[in-house]
Amino acid sequence: MTKLIKIDGMTVDPSEALLQLDRADCEESLAAFVKLAWHIVEPGQPYVHGWHIDALCAHLEAVTAGEEIDGVKLNRLLINIPPGTMKSLLVGVFWPAWEWGPQRMPHLRYLCASHSQNLAIRDNVRMRRLVVSEWYQACWPHVSLAKDQNAKLKFENTSMGFREAVAAGTITGSRGDRVIIDDPHSVESAASEQQRQSTLDWFLEAVPTRLNSPKNSAIIVIMQRLHEEDVSGTILDKALPYTHLMLPMEYEADRACSTPVEWWPEWSDEPIAFSDPRSEDGELLFPERFPEDVVERDKAVMGPYAVAGQLQQRPEPRGGGIIKREWWQLWEHDAYPAMDFIVASLDTAYTTKSDGDYSALTVWGVFSGDVMARSVKTEDGVERAYSQQHPRVMLMTAWAERLELHELVKKAAETCRAMKVDRLLIENKAAGISVAQEIRRLFGHEDWAVMLIDPKSQDKLSRLYSIQHLFAEGMVFSPDRTWADKVITQVGSFPRGKHDDLVDTVSQALRHMRELGMLTRGEEWTAQVQESMRHIGKDPAPLYGAP
Repeated sequence: MTKLIKIDGMTVDPSEALLQLDRADCEESLAAFVKLAWHIVEPGQPYVHGWHIDALCAHLEAVTAGEEIDGVKLNRLLINIPPGTMKSLLVGVFWPAWEWGPQRMPHLRYLCASHSQNLAIRDNVRMRRLVVSEWYQACWPHVSLAKDQNAKLKFENTSMGFREAVAAGTITGSRGDRVIIDDPHSVESAASEQQRQSTLDWFLEAVPTRLNSPKNSAIIVIMQRLHEEDVSGTILDKALPYTHLMLPMEYEADRACSTPVEWWPEWSDEPIAFSDPRSEDGELLFPERFPEDVVERDKAVMGPYAVAGQLQQRPEPRGGGIIKREWWQLWEHDAYPAMDFIVASLDTAYTTKSDGDYSALTVWGVFSGDVMARSVKTEDGVERAYSQQHPRVMLMTAWAERLELHELVKKAAETCRAMKVDRLLIENKAAGISVAQEIRRLFGHEDWAVMLIDPKSQDKLSRLYSIQHLFAEGMVFSPDRTWADKVITQVGSFPRGKHDDLVDTVSQALRHMRELGMLTRGEEWTAQVQESMRHIGKDPAPLYGAP
């Protein structure tokens, strides 16, 4: 015989008491629902919690509640997060079941798309299994599935709500209150320009027409980054009105994500606007599931291209573009070496418009590398030994910002002063000429000179190709800094990246140093020595011919 207990003066069965507690917790929190429902969806795997789950839940709860940001309802949400962090389960399975049950919104209709219909069907089956489970039905019996529409591709409930699985690019005639797009690209389709463009056309032209309410229905995109021009890249490049939650596997301070959505982390006494709680570069997103040794193991297998896109959410071309990432040499010391000459290179675009180009500046120093012994043969076959200090060049600092003219001039001057620059290079174009004139007017008394550079008829691509060999031969160094990685990433993604402001400063600076003869390659130095020795051991020719 079951022993009864009292709760709030009422005598109840213990199992019913537990259900009441479950219902109360789940109605208050999506994260609590995930923890309690986990054993039904993944019975063979223990539940592992991470703070990022609380962050994801807070953003989905804001969509459910119809919260407004600056007077606009939050119904467009873009989430970039690495694979294996529960993104598909949370957004495509637990959240719809939570809205139907604990939030008592069984009328909601979900169109759920993925790059593969099999993946979309997988999550359809998972949610259906959860909704019909004994625990879920005991807690929320108002959710009852309709018998005449209960298939893998689509199932309905008796309140006319449904979940339908489709492949990205093939949304049917159905309309939804929620369109959930989970990884619209596969690794293979993202690499194909034709397939990628087809998915983008579908996202921009078909998806917005599949909403029950153009004003109130929501579109949720959750994905790992696979290409600069994937769905996420298009949303960001077009500045579409999406709230963007971006959580890389390893924290990068200069890309730290914050949103106006409130969440309640366990270390706070009250709800606060979301901001990535990590503080140290390299701090892991989900160490409970992906500790450092696992992340490093996976990175070694995946390679830099996949790591940049899938883990760090900043894609670049596979293997690098014209300048490969692995060609950069790491400067492992805290202090820079003594520099023979320091150049600042500025690309100008003074504006503060959010969709405008950036103004960018990089600073480079030439220094003497290791002494190298070389053997050079004279014309008569005699070998002579020489030693040479091979020149190297160091990326010393960099920034890219949208600035008004006076702000740009001031920041460029402050950087030149702080880095003890010898020469500031500015491209000889309309904006550059104005900036150069203003810098000379205000800072002409400084120790550094201003020089306008005319690229003549060479385009950006040709300019970068002209210095490719400097990288390939290991002459270009960079410190292990977040700002330096931003330069390396943008240079590596050119010409397919969204921005090229920093790229222009790199090619401008290194081409100038080459033209000055400061960055001489080993083969060029050997040729110069051989030329200088051509007449060694020979009698000089008479000045005016033979007597």
